Amino acid sequence: MNQTAAAPMSAPTVLVPKKKHRNLAQGVVEAFTNSIQAGTLKPGEKLPTESVIMEIHGVSRTVVREAISHLQAAGLVQTRHGIGTFVLEPQPANLRISADTIRTIGDVLAILELRISLETEAAWLAATRRTEEQVQEMGAVLKRIQHSQGRPGSVESDVAFHLLIAQATGNRYFVDILSDLGNTIIPRARVNSAQLAHDDPAVYLERLNREHDDIYNAILRKDAEAARAAMRTHLSNSRERLRRAQEGIAAGQTA
Repeated sequence: MNQTAAAPMSAPTVLVPKKKHRNLAQGVVEAFTNSIQAGTLKPGEKLPTESVIMEIHGVSRTVVREAISHLQAAGLVQTRHGIGTFVLEPQPANLRISADTIRTIGDVLAILELRISLETEAAWLAATRRTEEQVQEMGAVLKRIQHSQGRPGSVESDVAFHLLIAQATGNRYFVDILSDLGNTIIPRARVNSAQLAHDDPAVYLERLNREHDDIYNAILRKDAEAARAAMRTHLSNSRERLRRAQEGIAAGQTA
């Protein structure tokens, strides 16, 4: 009896960006975002495997995982461990803080006050709820931050670290708010706070790395109180640098 072989299931079509991005993960994010917005990838549809994405975009597994983290943070996909990553139904955005409205150091300071309220509790929750996979991703992103500081991609990796902590809370509203803020959650994406505060760049970056390490290690140990304190210290130090910079500018204008 003749049997007709079943045709192999084809992977969902993913639009590939035409230009090459300096940040490889952002290029993958853009490709999937375009595919989802164009309807090529529909809600409930499964994304290609990591290996397929690596082949399509010519990137490493680490880059793919960072891109998926960004897509999760943006509320576009959801990963079901052991099954795969799936496109989510689009959600109406009721809260939006436009980056266009953040123009001055005072605006960035106001965002930092919001972040201190949100992210200290997010760090506490992350320490109590995080998975082993999530903490491994945080460690990998921290290494990228340290290797890319002062070069393109450092801000994006910093954002990814904070979004991973938000994801580890298990509460999507933390992720929603930080995703809406985007790169504005990182002060140096808007102003050179170290330069304005007359900090030595090397000392500033070393302190930044140490603050990130303290947050990560507390979450790794599942020490919720230490995680909360480390996040508060990190964000409060950023606020203090900006406050000194603001005072310096004001003094220069009145001199």
